[in-house]
Amino acid sequence: MNDEVCEVIVTAPEAEWLVEFTRRLVIDRIAASGHNITPVRSIYRWQGEIYDKAEARVALHTRRSLVPQIIERANREHPYEVPCVAAMTFDGNPAYVQWVLNETDAP
Repeated sequence: MNDEVCEVIVTAPEAEWLVEFTRRLVIDRIAASGHNITPVRSIYRWQGEIYDKAEARVALHTRRSLVPQIIERANREHPYEVPCVAAMTFDGNPAYVQWVLNETDAP
């Protein structure tokens, strides 16, 4: 994989759990930053039932090549059976993109 940068969205039922998850990813250089937003209102279908719940959301900035590590951690540590982890590459301020690359480790 190349060194594209991306934003990875993760949601969770508890804001503090998501803050600590984000902190561990930044400490381990898997993400350069995380912008936590709470509350967000999530409406979704799960196992045939419609839910309308408050959740927390984080937008992580990282390398595209590190997304599999974020997915693996979320699958292992997240309180949901199927955690939301969605990644989208982006272009931006070249200095910011370089900062994201500098603050994360290449796998």
